[in-house]
Amino acid sequence: MRIGWLLQALLSVGCSNTGSRKALGFRICVASALIVSTIAIGASAQSYSQTTNSGAAISIELKNNSERERQTEAQLERLLAAYDLRKYTFTHAVIIDEQSIPHSHPVLTLHARHLKQDDELLSTYVHEQLHWYLDEHLDQTNAAEGDLRKIYPKVPVGYPDGANDEESTYLHLIDCCLEMKADRELLGPSRAAEVMDFWAGDHYRWVYKTIINDESTIRKVIEARHLNLK
Repeated sequence: MRIGWLLQALLSVGCSNTGSRKALGFRICVASALIVSTIAIGASAQSYSQTTNSGAAISIELKNNSERERQTEAQLERLLAAYDLRKYTFTHAVIIDEQSIPHSHPVLTLHARHLKQDDELLSTYVHEQLHWYLDEHLDQTNAAEGDLRKIYPKVPVGYPDGANDEESTYLHLIDCCLEMKADRELLGPSRAAEVMDFWAGDHYRWVYKTIINDESTIRKVIEARHLNLK
């Protein structure tokens, strides 16, 4: 921004006539306004660039405004700045609620249990975002669930091995498989494998063990129904 040149040009324009003091004062006001506007535009552009580089403009709300929620907010903001998550962003509103189990709808909600586990928090965030992606492709998702029912006629329901109901368990075979692929792209194969092993002993245990052991089978279903992210 060539602010000095702008100010000099404005002040040097004909001040020798009658009323030159008034003219000078007017030009100073104009110059000041232009300088402030120029600075504001520059700051705005910088802010927009930083938001874009962070993956997307994500609005984060704290349910209880507790210390752990504030720490998780800072942790998530750091991860959003560190990773390019545009490919995995389908909703831009996030709630952090230390008393809630993570879920995707109606608003993507995270808990505060992974303060010392960046990879697990990132994986959870992507997992919930992927539910929004699958909702946008509901017909393909339903068809893929039908395919999986033929491959796995009986699936567990309820914690710790399955999801809330049978349909949700089939849905999570798709979502968690996409999550595993995303983790590999974001974290690399080794760290992604550690995250998947952690989940396989934590929750949706049958689901995660199945996608680890039968990945090629489930991936064929996902590819056949055109659910791969591009």
